[in-house]
Amino acid sequence: MRCLVTGAAGFIASTLAQRLLAAGHDVVGVDGFVDNYPEPLKRANLVDLLREPRFSFVEGLIETLDIEPLVAQADYVYHLAALPGVRSSWGASFEAYASHNVYATQRLLEAARRVGVERFAYASSSSVYGDTDLLPMVETGRERPHSPYGVTKLAGEHLVRLYHRNYGVPTVSLRYFTVYGPRQRPDMAIQRFLTASRDGTPITLFGDGEQTRDFTYVDDTVDATLRAAQRGRRGAVYNVGGGSTVTVNHLIEVIEAVTGSRLEVRREGVQRGDVGHTLADTQRASEELDCVPSIQLEDGIARHWEWLRAAD
Repeated sequence: MRCLVTGAAGFIASTLAQRLLAAGHDVVGVDGFVDNYPEPLKRANLVDLLREPRFSFVEGLIETLDIEPLVAQADYVYHLAALPGVRSSWGASFEAYASHNVYATQRLLEAARRVGVERFAYASSSSVYGDTDLLPMVETGRERPHSPYGVTKLAGEHLVRLYHRNYGVPTVSLRYFTVYGPRQRPDMAIQRFLTASRDGTPITLFGDGEQTRDFTYVDDTVDATLRAAQRGRRGAVYNVGGGSTVTVNHLIEVIEAVTGSRLEVRREGVQRGDVGHTLADTQRASEELDCVPSIQLEDGIARHWEWLRAAD
């Protein structure tokens, strides 16, 4: 198959591209290197991919690229490009979130509508559920984003649904829950905590640490994405969770056990847009995709730690 992967320099998308290449597919990666974290880290994610003869790379933003010819050459579109970050999505920066997360998605869908694709897979987020005590979060539940970022990801989902219902674009959406693993963004908690363990520096913990997250290892996330694209119901939405819902305080204990070093914790108040708890109901993914997470938190943290030390 011919696959188009957007956001290809990101940690999830680059891992997805590698899996597609390993399965024998041709992959075109697109990335505009949005400056939410240092560009050299993103370019490092592409190093191995660029050595692959079946991989080609196009640099540019989906909002401005002549994107239709790229979509026309693809059987499958995996749309993972986005501007992430709950805390940074407030204020003047919202314009960038609207452009990268909403307008870019609409441009891709328009191209897919005009030229036709076998499947359009959209990477959404658990942020669409917002701050709720109705756990686990089920795909048919109420969507109440608690941050501008969550609003833009839900807007993308609505566009995906509209293009499926009105034009028959064969779409599927995936709501990722707190993905971690090798190449994770430097602003994410597990990457920050492991880096602090390696460097012997303190960490900042927002809130009392009793907030919970459904941590999902990147390989399980990629597996769910591939399965959804290949066999998911057209127009469906699937939660992608890892079955490792723990408090952040417990996460710190796991990291200390894996790294063998004690973390110095500096506490600050809860940040705007942060939610108290996330927990994915993954029954739909289990039944329809035969998709069950295989990497438990302790094993995933150990793999992440091994990668970080090797990359140092």
